[in-house]
Amino acid sequence: MLSAETFYLAPLNLDDASSLNSLMISNGKRFQAYLPKTLEQNISENASKTYISKKNKEIKEQSEFTFAIKDKDTHNVAGLVILKNLDWNKKQGEFAYCLGSKYSGNGWMTKSIKAAKAYAFDELGLETLQIIIHKTNTTSIRVAERNGFTWKQTLEKEYVTGKSTLDMELYESIKQT
Repeated sequence: MLSAETFYLAPLNLDDASSLNSLMISNGKRFQAYLPKTLEQNISENASKTYISKKNKEIKEQSEFTFAIKDKDTHNVAGLVILKNLDWNKKQGEFAYCLGSKYSGNGWMTKSIKAAKAYAFDELGLETLQIIIHKTNTTSIRVAERNGFTWKQTLEKEYVTGKSTLDMELYESIKQT
C-alpha cells in the first residue's frame, strides 16, 4: 500500500501483537481521549492477538480496514490507520488514526492518510471520506487539511466520553472525477 523511506503501511499480523500492545500501553494517556475502544482492546498481548484476528476478519469481510504503520528499521507498530463506518451504498467511509508519540512530527501520519485515501478511492471505489476530530486536536486537523479534507460542520454531542459528550468537527474529502 505504502512504503516510504522510514515506514510502511501493512495489515496487522499476529507477530505484531507485542509491539501493538506496547504502542497502546506506552501511549495510553494520548489514546484514551479519542481511541478508548482501540486502547481497551489492546490492554495485553493476548488481547492484541484477539484484536488482530478480528481486524483481519473485518478486512476479508470488507466491513472495516485496519492498517499498521510500521517502522522500517524495527518493523514495530508505530500507529494505526482505520477505515471504518463503511457505507457501501453511499460509497462512504471514515478514517480514525493514531501514532505513537516517538514517531510524531515526521510526516508519517500525513503520508499514511494520503496512501489510505488513495486506496479507499482507487481500490475500494469509495467516493466520500470523513474524519471526525475534536477541535482541540490541532495535529489531527492539520493531517486532515494536508490531505485535502475540508471542514463541513460541527457535530453536536457526537462523542460520548465517560459521563460527558463532546462536540466534534466533521472533515470530508470527495473523490475528484
